Amino acid sequence: MGDRLHLPAAAGTLLLVAFGILTLLPHSLLGKPAEEENAGSSALLQRVKRGWVWNQFFVLEEYTGLEPLYIGKLHSDMDKGDGSIKYILTGEGAGTTFTIDDSTGDIHAIQRLDREVKAQYVLRAQARNRLTDRPLEPESEFIVKIQDINDNEPKFLDGPYQASVPEMSKIGTSVIQLTATDADDPTYGNSARVVYSILDGQPYFSVDAKTGVVRVSLADMDRETRENYTVVIQAKDMGGQLGGLAGTTTVNITLSDVNDNPPMFDQRLYQMSVPESAPVGSVVGRIWAKDRDIGVNAEMKYSIIDGDGRDTFDISTDPTNLFGIITVKKPLNFENKPSYTLKVEGANTHLDAGFRHRGPFKDVTIVHVSVEDVDEPPLFDSPAYFIELPENAEIGTVVRTVSARDPDAANNTVRYSIERSSDPEKFFYLEITSGTLMTVRFLDREEIGWHNITVLAMEMNNPTQISSVSVAIKVLDVNDNPPSLTHYLEAYVCENAKAGQLIQTVTAVDPDEPLGGQHFYYSLAPEAAHNPNFTLRDNQDNTAWILTRRGGWSQQDQTVFYLPIFISDGEQPVQTSTSTLTIRVCSCDHEGNVMSCNAEAYSLPASLSRGALIAILACIFVLLVMILLMLSLRAHRKKPYLCDEEENVHENIVRYDDEGGGEEDTEAFDIAAMWNPREAHHHLGKMRQDMLPEIESLSRYVPQACVMGGGGDSNVHGYVLAKLLEADMDPCAPPYDSLQTYAYEGEGSVAESLSSLQSGTSNTDHEYDYLNDWGPRFKKLAEMYGVLETNSPPMW
Repeated sequence: MGDRLHLPAAAGTLLLVAFGILTLLPHSLLGKPAEEENAGSSALLQRVKRGWVWNQFFVLEEYTGLEPLYIGKLHSDMDKGDGSIKYILTGEGAGTTFTIDDSTGDIHAIQRLDREVKAQYVLRAQARNRLTDRPLEPESEFIVKIQDINDNEPKFLDGPYQASVPEMSKIGTSVIQLTATDADDPTYGNSARVVYSILDGQPYFSVDAKTGVVRVSLADMDRETRENYTVVIQAKDMGGQLGGLAGTTTVNITLSDVNDNPPMFDQRLYQMSVPESAPVGSVVGRIWAKDRDIGVNAEMKYSIIDGDGRDTFDISTDPTNLFGIITVKKPLNFENKPSYTLKVEGANTHLDAGFRHRGPFKDVTIVHVSVEDVDEPPLFDSPAYFIELPENAEIGTVVRTVSARDPDAANNTVRYSIERSSDPEKFFYLEITSGTLMTVRFLDREEIGWHNITVLAMEMNNPTQISSVSVAIKVLDVNDNPPSLTHYLEAYVCENAKAGQLIQTVTAVDPDEPLGGQHFYYSLAPEAAHNPNFTLRDNQDNTAWILTRRGGWSQQDQTVFYLPIFISDGEQPVQTSTSTLTIRVCSCDHEGNVMSCNAEAYSLPASLSRGALIAILACIFVLLVMILLMLSLRAHRKKPYLCDEEENVHENIVRYDDEGGGEEDTEAFDIAAMWNPREAHHHLGKMRQDMLPEIESLSRYVPQACVMGGGGDSNVHGYVLAKLLEADMDPCAPPYDSLQTYAYEGEGSVAESLSSLQSGTSNTDHEYDYLNDWGPRFKKLAEMYGVLETNSPPMW
């Protein structure tokens, strides 16, 4: 084979013939000699010494001819030209890009070749016997290389570009570096040699022809004058020579800001106004020191450096750090000062050391603030009032005088009042013109310890202007409540109790709250101080012990003892009280547990039969029925004590307050009401108020003042006046004085009737010994009649 790597030994003699054939082919199709000594154009054949690289073929890319491109020819020394040998081509592009004539060995390219797509192809060739398809020689490998032509222009793959450079940059400052890519072979000729140039953007910028670095070419470019620039850069291959291909791109260059401009207020004097009612923190206005720079280079800090309003107003920077916000720092008062002057400075917060020579980067302006007059509500002389008042203060006591004035120049008259909801029970009164606060009800610290009232002040000429103030009144404690025993006022003593045994610990309470704390003193009442049964020991810790004086207690002798205990407190004025402790005699077990406090108490058997229980219930039911029948019969037998029949016997009781009048001064009076008041029958609508027993219990109608030793004349006088007023207001009452007799104690009273009627006409003394059987409530009455038994069992 003419172009192969290995030849068989038998074909060695034909090598010269094969070389002769190859030399007849064009140089561009056969192969590239490594060294060529003579390159003549003579048509004569002559032997030329060549150094062949036989296994490489070279072909130019981008062939545009109509016929297939001839690459070369393969030939085997065994080929006799009779068509018995078949040439086979395999490898990259075989059959699709390259074809071979299997009879002659001619190789052609049937497709357009592009080096930028594929620079070389590796193919394999072999000669076979056409009839037997047996290989005549081993397979040989060769390469077809595509030679480059300048068919690709340079390209900027990342364009268009964005770049920035600080304003005022010096000449030669680098902005950005551009790189253009050429797809042609950089190792073959100048097809891929790129040169850069600037088409648009001069004289501001320039580009390095070899490196593609864009630089500043004009000094002191000012962003505030022009911020954006568009630069067009060209890249051309073939070293920029004529005929080279070129590509362009755009670079958008922005000048970044630097702090090269000082701030400046657009006004030398600002005029502002604010109402005097503006609260602290209210915005008065804003000022702006304009800066041609942007971003952090334009951020400002404002301060008040002088003026008579430095303490009254404040200035701060808004969230954008551009504007100064003037606010109220202290309350304003038009009447005190109607205007203020402020000297305000605004300065940049971020300075550039390279441009300090352009400073100073601050400016000063004057702000004049006028305070507007506002009709203000009255102003109290104190924001709140605190008053202490004793609870025993008399009605009409002056608590305090509150004062308010109109702060405006008009100084209108002020009127005062109490807000109703703050004093719903109306303990206080406020004088409308003077503001004097006084009491109109008695105070009681134990009920209400604090009074929090709200006083209103209103302008007379403008009722909408109202202000309020809180008045806190603390009611001081006065020792006006007596102490009293706490818990139950009952105790018990066991029959087996011995002398000196503790039976009860008593304590007292007092609603008063003295400053030094409560301290109570205990003792037995004078009438019980020397009783033989019980004694009292004051523990000096606000408690007292009740102790027995003796032993040998028995329910048969006496079941109940009443022990009066005298209690006093330690504050001035001293308050005292007497409480009665009821002590019952009880039977107890050996551990002191109460078993029974009733002398006749007994216990039923623990277990009763069902028949016994039924019998007991039946008896109880029968007893109840009998009682109901008796009550019913008794009710039917009752007769009214008032009767209009003529045969009724009437007796007249006449009170003669003046000299006679005879029959004209008298009126029939039903004496039945005196005999038995319980039989009296009152008709609805005709009730006689002067004939009703108004006091049902003997112990109740005895005036308390009399019992305690005080005079009762005032009570009796008041009672008579009340009855007189009642009679005057009753149109049915008779027009004469009448004697009203209370002849019956009341239902269930052990004293029964106390009337002297039917008591007999003899003047002999009555026996009042039965008063001893009426119990302790009638003890005083028995003492009055001198029949108190000296040998009767003591009550305490």
